[in-house]
Amino acid sequence: MTSSYYEKIGNTVENIDSEIPFELPDGWEFVRLKELWELISGRDLSSSEYNAEGAGIPYITGASNFTNGKVELVRWTTSPQVITKTGDLLLTCKGTIGEMAFNNFGDAHIARQIMAIRNTFGLNPEYLALCMAFHISAIKNAAKGLIPGISREDILSLILPVPPRAYQTKVVKQMSMLTSFLISIEKSLN
Repeated sequence: MTSSYYEKIGNTVENIDSEIPFELPDGWEFVRLKELWELISGRDLSSSEYNAEGAGIPYITGASNFTNGKVELVRWTTSPQVITKTGDLLLTCKGTIGEMAFNNFGDAHIARQIMAIRNTFGLNPEYLALCMAFHISAIKNAAKGLIPGISREDILSLILPVPPRAYQTKVVKQMSMLTSFLISIEKSLN
């Protein structure tokens, strides 16, 4: 039996069945990203506000800083304004859209080509990354403008399936095992 899904915003209740990608097991809930995570949008600095000498905190400018799910630190600033913190999931949102990496290096200033998704409820961050990867094609398709870009609302309005915390960990472990298995198969074919 299929359920219908509704969302209440203020005094308005709307059917959101068209936004629901699949049915959920018992104990899971669909939640908009904005309900459980904080989204931080970056801001560009002028060339006089950053350096390549390592003075200050890192300054992450865009997709050029992302390599295989890691962030390369090549610029720094002593005038930070928009700060990402350890554990934030970083997402490129202008130009090259959809590159992701975790902040595992500490405080850094992010430019406007980057959004940081901050876990405010202690949920599994790797599970969030899997959910974002599921939505990445739709996120890229939402890009607009001469230099493609996505809005804060494109991210904040994403509907994510959220299982109990223990099951989030189980999903992450299973996906990690499957990914390792697929990589080893690919290597054996080459």
